[in-house]
Amino acid sequence: MSATIGEINAMDRASFAETLGAVFEHSPWVAEKAWDEAPFRSRDDLYAAMKRQAENASDEEKLALFRAHPDLATRLKVTEYSAGEQRGAGLDRLSPEEFRFFEEMNRSYKAKFGFPFILAVAGKTKERIAEEMERRIANDEAAERLRALAEVLRIAEIRLNRIVIDHS
Repeated sequence: MSATIGEINAMDRASFAETLGAVFEHSPWVAEKAWDEAPFRSRDDLYAAMKRQAENASDEEKLALFRAHPDLATRLKVTEYSAGEQRGAGLDRLSPEEFRFFEEMNRSYKAKFGFPFILAVAGKTKERIAEEMERRIANDEAAERLRALAEVLRIAEIRLNRIVIDHS
């Protein structure tokens, strides 16, 4: 589904949330709150409104936003967006050893931070993702929450760029 910024601005709250709700993984509340700032001058303006909602969310809302993301390289059902993004990084074609590595890293990361490892995987290889996991697991909780939010925002920006055509 794609839409122009003019079409986005013409939507009621329900249509807006249905069209843009998946931009933030299983968190349509971000789009619902951003709708209050319409009309948007551009896709960048829309992204800025959505970004503000995520950044200004309570700690509990941010944690729920993080927890809405799937483990990387999981064999469980994930959203269409996540599946495509992970396929593009080769996470659907892991050797048994690689799969065990990601499974263990996901488990360790989640045990330490209380939410899944989040990374905008577009343009990254499975090797680069593995390196990033190993590096970031050494972070403290405050640093990793900031990094997780930055990654959530990058994922949302990539998804929004696929949905919204930036002209009226």
